[in-house]
Amino acid sequence: MIHAYCIVFFFQLLSLSGASESGIVGGKVAKAHSRPYMASLQFDGGHHACGGILIREDFVLTTAHCNNSKHEMTVVLGAHDITKKENSQQRIKVAKYIQHPNYNGGHGYDIMLLELKNKAMLNKYVKTIDLPKKDKKYPALIICTVAGWGKTGQNEGTSNVLKETTEKLQFSFECKNIWQEYFHSEHMICTKFEKSGGVCQGDSGGPLICKEKPLGLTAFTDKCNCSDPKYPHVFTKISFFLPWIKEKMQ
Repeated sequence: MIHAYCIVFFFQLLSLSGASESGIVGGKVAKAHSRPYMASLQFDGGHHACGGILIREDFVLTTAHCNNSKHEMTVVLGAHDITKKENSQQRIKVAKYIQHPNYNGGHGYDIMLLELKNKAMLNKYVKTIDLPKKDKKYPALIICTVAGWGKTGQNEGTSNVLKETTEKLQFSFECKNIWQEYFHSEHMICTKFEKSGGVCQGDSGGPLICKEKPLGLTAFTDKCNCSDPKYPHVFTKISFFLPWIKEKMQ
């Protein structure tokens, strides 16, 4: 009963706050600027809230629950240590928040495009990442990577530097058995992971990279313990939303 409350409260938190703080537990520090498509979404003059990926010079893809209507968002590109003013960093305000029309503050259709006020300057520190070409099923047990500046443990703070680790794609039926009405295999992917590592609060919106392609965006974990392997991590399935993404970027 307590655990059910934790799961429900997680979604209530998203709808009330507008942004969850979903980091990497365990794993390792990423090689500086080895993921030049990564974006840190920040509020209030430098507070990291979520991750995202640069998919065009003027568009970042993230999750819809990272939006916070009460605060202006800044997208930071080219960062490794987000507590420093690195020469590689580009800080760009958001011109337009484009949430999926079916997103209602809960767990489904959790995807959002950020149109930037200025185009990013592409260089060795800031690059776009190509999306999948089409929607298709992916076999379970593929090893994928996740990255972010989120919490380094359930009771720890967020990371100053970009961290990364691996997770394996999980069978959809197993995720459905555990998450039940919260999981929809049509537009979600889930992963299994070691107790010592994985995404946590603060990693929301960051990518699940499989075979060098971003297949998912970090959406939700178990709120009580993000590193409990009994509760698979869930990601928004990017390929399902390709027609919507292309339409909005025209």
